Amino acid sequence: MLTRKQHELLIFIEKHLSETGFSPSFEEMKEGLNLRSKSGIHRLISALEERGFLKRRHNRARALEVTRPPEDQQITPAAHQPLSSFSPNVIHGDFGARMQGVRTGSDAAAVQLPLYGRIAAGLPIEAVRDGGAHIEVPVSMLGAGEHYALEVAGDSMIDAGILDGDTVIICRGDAAENGQIVVALVDEGEVTLKRLRRRGASIALEPANPRHETRIFPADRVRVQGRLIGLMRNY
Repeated sequence: MLTRKQHELLIFIEKHLSETGFSPSFEEMKEGLNLRSKSGIHRLISALEERGFLKRRHNRARALEVTRPPEDQQITPAAHQPLSSFSPNVIHGDFGARMQGVRTGSDAAAVQLPLYGRIAAGLPIEAVRDGGAHIEVPVSMLGAGEHYALEVAGDSMIDAGILDGDTVIICRGDAAENGQIVVALVDEGEVTLKRLRRRGASIALEPANPRHETRIFPADRVRVQGRLIGLMRNY
């Protein structure tokens, strides 16, 4: 599943390749998608690489190869909306009284949390929302507050035990302590899961994989959208 911008870029690259025999320049891609900076194109290309839709030939200039066609790919709904515009069905943390008599097969209470789209544990991707998906979560995983779930894409948090395809449970909020793993909204349009470090007037978003680089932003470009409190994994 691709965000709308990822899908648009993949179609743009494939069309350019078929018409010219070589891939478009970053400037052509920026203008073709009406983006303000080439850094946005870089992030989209990296996300498409992570998902196996593009391949870069690093020994050649302007050499992109489309490895999976875009025609049949599903586009995530409302991919242009930032995470801050979510209006989830809120599950509050005071479940003791509300969940009496509700039990799963393991005799433990559980609740349904809204499950939003994939969040990059690599380079940031555009925030997504799937308003219809939910996941059952044990009450014992949740504390006070509002919660939602996100599916992880990428491998940059593997040393923190967070793998591609995992589902993370997030306590919604705009505050976090240094060293906590958070959902960070970057430039009001992209979201990522990283460890947060404050460095003076800057914020560092640190991966937990030495193959990925720490990214540093002015504090006014990053807003915390929640902190990691749990993780679920299917085998």
